[in-house]
Parts: sequence; structure tokens; C-alpha cells
Amino acid sequence: MIPLYDTIPSRRKPYVVYGLITINVVLFVYQLTLSRIELIEFMYNFGLVPARFTSIRWTTVWQLRTGLSLYSNKWLTFLTHMFLHGGWSHLIGNMWFLGLFGDNVEDELGHGKFLIFYLCGGVLASLAHFSLNLNSQVPMVGASGAISAVMGAYFVLFPYSRIVSIVPLYFLLPFLVAIPAFTYLFVWFIFQVLSGLLDSPTGSGVAYWAHIGGFVVGMIYGYVRRLRRRRYYW
Repeated sequence: MIPLYDTIPSRRKPYVVYGLITINVVLFVYQLTLSRIELIEFMYNFGLVPARFTSIRWTTVWQLRTGLSLYSNKWLTFLTHMFLHGGWSHLIGNMWFLGLFGDNVEDELGHGKFLIFYLCGGVLASLAHFSLNLNSQVPMVGASGAISAVMGAYFVLFPYSRIVSIVPLYFLLPFLVAIPAFTYLFVWFIFQVLSGLLDSPTGSGVAYWAHIGGFVVGMIYGYVRRLRRRRYYW
């Protein structure tokens, strides 16, 4: 199922969503200008590498083996990783979902609170990945953890929305179906959990547990927000 749009219009322009998409695209275009060696160095400097935190010697050994430098503050990578992407499909998929679900969540929270929620959601999602991959030497990059938090909030705040999606019929002509947001996001979440549990020991390269952690964070925040909204109306 390929989601196209939802059925809830926004009352105001999602300027933060537009800004986040722009930053991600600009940084990805910059990545394309780098040589292969420069790109590796860039990813290891600004992607989240758990081994940088759990192994005292890893940084030195890596620099000696590769001849590259790790000049960034490793703690900042909990934030910077969410603005980098591993390829066109990775970027387009993430930005599509951010645009689809982010506008309504930004509309609900307001611009400033949405930005803080997005960044905090991305950091907490990365902690879920980090805690289950303590010795990983592979840099985690991508906005999917933060976007998963946005999707989790949407799941709670707009359960009766519809996600208009393209559904292929026996690999023949596709047709459009308006799927309840609750159903669409529930199925998506279960797929992430199953994929995370069944992921191979060597890893598929997908940070499923960052998706799961981000979605749970978004659900919790969305639930608290909904309770406050009800009290306001009462």
C-alpha cells in the first residue's frame, strides 16, 4: 500500500515540516557532492555509531585502519543522524511520510512545540536503537525515528482520519482505497515489530527498533495531549 494523502485538511501552513524537508534535501544533495571516502567520513562523523560510546578504543582503532578522522562531538550525533540519508529511496520515503502525517500534527501542536517534539522524538527513537545495538560499528542515519514519533502522535490524535492509498490488485491495475488511519498505522507498527524481532543477526540495515521506539514515544505524547485537550473542552 502506497499512501497518497489523508482526509484531514490543515488549518495553517506546516512551515516546520516544510523547513525540515528542505534541510534534509539540501544535506542529501551535499552528500551527493562528496567522494566515496569523504562520504564515509561524513557518515561516521554525523551518523550515530553506538561503538563510539561503548568502546573506548574503537575510535582510535577505526581512525588507524581507515586513515579518516572523527572530528565531531559524538553526543551531537543523537541529533545530527536524523538529517542524513543513505539514498534517494530512503530520503523520498521519509520525506513523503513526514509531509503526509506531519502537517496535521504540527497543526495540532503549533510550530514551536512540533519542532521540539520532532527533535526529542528522534533522539528518544535513536536511544531505542542504541540500547539494542550497543556494539554496532555501523552508523545509523535517517529521519525515520523522528517521523515514527510523528506517526505515533497522529495514530492517537487522528484515529478517524482516512489514508488514501494505492493498492495493487493481483499485480494488475492498482486502485485507491481510503484506509482508516488507525488501521493503517497499526498494521505499519506491527510490521515494524515483527521485522525487528525477525531481523537477521548481521542486520538488514534498517533501524526497526528506532521506528518502534519513536512510534511509542509519539503515542504517549499524543495520549497526554489528547487528555489535556479534553480537560480544556470540559
